[in-house]
Amino acid sequence: MTTSKRLADRKVGRFEKNITKRGAVPETTTKKGKDYPVGPILLGFFVFVVIGSSLFQIIRTATSGGMA
Repeated sequence: MTTSKRLADRKVGRFEKNITKRGAVPETTTKKGKDYPVGPILLGFFVFVVIGSSLFQIIRTATSGGMA
């Protein structure tokens, strides 16, 4: 199966149009501010699990008498 000439010409046209715009990124496409990829609730839960498990491990090690 080969690509049709019309489809290939359209793709080449888009590519050629983008070549002339190199380095001129509009301001709207760049991210502004500190937008986290996860929500604050999920981040808080993750911190709770990490800190809670480390505290649990410390308490368990202290009560078992060292290396166990």
